[in-house]
Amino acid sequence: MTNLTKEKAEKKVKALRKKIREHEYKYFVLDDPSISDAEFDQLMQKLIKLEEEFPELVTEDSPTQRVGGEVLDEFEKVEHSAAMLSLDNAFDAGDLRDFDQRVRKNLSGEDYQYVVEHKIDGLSAVMRYRDGSFELGATRGNGEVGEDITQNMKTIRSLPLKIEEQAEMELRGEIYLAKSEFQRLNEERLENEEAPFANPRNAAAGSVRQLDSKIAAQRSLSILIYDLISHSTREFETHLEVFSYLKELGFKVNWHQAAADIEAVIEICEHWQEERESLDFEIDGLVIKINNLSLREKLGSTARSPRWAIAYKFPAQQKTTQIKDIEISLGRTGALTPTAILEPVELAGSTVSRATLHNEDEIKRKDIRIGDTVLVQKAGDIIPEVVKVIKEERDGSEKEFKMPDQCPVCGGEVIRPEGEAVTRCTNISCPAQRKESILHFVSRDAMNIDGVGPALIEQLLENNLIEDYADLYFLKQSHLKDLDRMGEKSSQNVIEAVEASKDREFFRVLYALGIRHVGIGAARILAANFNSIEELQQASAEELEAIDEIGPVIAESIFGFFKERHNRDLLSRLKQAGIRLQKKESESTKFLEGLKFVFTGSLNNYSRSEVKDLVEKAGGRAVSSVSSKTDYLVTGDNPGSKYDKARELGIEILTEEEFKELIEEKNSSEN
Repeated sequence: MTNLTKEKAEKKVKALRKKIREHEYKYFVLDDPSISDAEFDQLMQKLIKLEEEFPELVTEDSPTQRVGGEVLDEFEKVEHSAAMLSLDNAFDAGDLRDFDQRVRKNLSGEDYQYVVEHKIDGLSAVMRYRDGSFELGATRGNGEVGEDITQNMKTIRSLPLKIEEQAEMELRGEIYLAKSEFQRLNEERLENEEAPFANPRNAAAGSVRQLDSKIAAQRSLSILIYDLISHSTREFETHLEVFSYLKELGFKVNWHQAAADIEAVIEICEHWQEERESLDFEIDGLVIKINNLSLREKLGSTARSPRWAIAYKFPAQQKTTQIKDIEISLGRTGALTPTAILEPVELAGSTVSRATLHNEDEIKRKDIRIGDTVLVQKAGDIIPEVVKVIKEERDGSEKEFKMPDQCPVCGGEVIRPEGEAVTRCTNISCPAQRKESILHFVSRDAMNIDGVGPALIEQLLENNLIEDYADLYFLKQSHLKDLDRMGEKSSQNVIEAVEASKDREFFRVLYALGIRHVGIGAARILAANFNSIEELQQASAEELEAIDEIGPVIAESIFGFFKERHNRDLLSRLKQAGIRLQKKESESTKFLEGLKFVFTGSLNNYSRSEVKDLVEKAGGRAVSSVSSKTDYLVTGDNPGSKYDKARELGIEILTEEEFKELIEEKNSSEN
């Protein structure tokens, strides 16, 4: 015990925290420590003792809060303020030049430059700061909804818990485990007779999803920031300007380099392709982005990826192994996909024992046979595939493979439609198709029915309790309680989860139907253009194709889906079961349909995420840059350069109070 008063203790605590944060920044961000580990530990112990004696002085952003806290029961869901889109891929210089041509065409004469960054092989995360304190950390999840990993992210020493900026900010970064730390961790696990981690990425992902943050604290995770999504008081013109600002605040930002044109980008890619192993963390490529933020806004995005960025993927690592057998797997659309069963081989940090062979044409083109010695790689460092056969290794014992003329699951007829490379089972009642279709329907991005997984679906099909996903809504608890691992409580939970799913958003229902080529992004676009299944069903292929971002392939697939009688029967039974097959009233209230809003200055009544949510729920778009296509600029205190640009372009300018009145007036008139 000390003899300090609370006032003196508070001064000491503040001084210690400031000193510790400075040393954390030097050690974990700059990699340039100015004191020894022992000296740092002594500072931390002094702070811990003072906080123990004066617990009322403990704050959420204190360095002592990095050691891990209470054990969670589960992770809370977090809805992202802006969708985390995927990037299109480039695999060679030709792909990069094609990307540049598309950019040049869409920017019609504008000058632009690129920024090139490392594509870290880790785990994407979102961070929110409020009034200078780290408030929330979340995983990417499905791009729309992630998981709250705030407690685990607090253990990352390179992530500041307190910054000198009294604002609301949202950032994105990549959590990773250094190669040296990965090696240390695996050596420790082997000593403890635990299974080693397969690769640094898996170890990092497993660490941030620990319910006990003390375990995450032991893993020495790192993070590199690669984007600033929103800022409540500041505006930026370029990505490089954002990076400079974040570095000043004490963040460890991703390596980056400016490139005047695409040829300079290609040179940088070639350099890092040779030098990637010199880094103490894994990278599987580089990310190329437009530097100017207003030009990004002009280029926009497709349903799944931005048009202003692309990922250059390094050539895949390759190894030789032997094909022991070839098996056929069935997807939910009836596609028969041949898969090579391999002699296990270590490849790009993990053990590979299966590789896709894509389709019959691919097998014939590469002359792949059972027993062949083959060269395998991970396409984009993710999906194993057979590159080529080492024919000089053949000894005559190899066997040619033929696609079956009957479905290996149901025995039904299989056909290969003219002009397609894929062979399909024609039996819409095929158990394999039904199982995959139902799994898709209940998945998190679709109807999100908790407790209905592969094992239960298999039992339901085997016991003839269901034939398709519509039957789920006609199950009773008495049907379930005698199944394996289905007691009274479990069966009740399943029935309640099924019932709760009847009121999902319209776009999720569209995605859940499993219409070929309709992913979650396309489902959102369809839901924005049609109010109900009936409206969508009546649309012609030409009308569908006329919708921005819905191409001819998707349009024909949707049109064909509704022509199929079995699918119409499915929809009829879903309607009978009480599934909402149209937008909710709140989804249909689109009084800002098609309007673009830009916000500038510090708002008093709303956070940036709140105004974005208000605008988008009403059918509008909240964008970051002023252009001739902007409909309204909303100004808070101390508006920036966007105000001047809006006046030049003659864009209507609203005060925050006028924006509030607009929203409230429209909402009251709708109700």
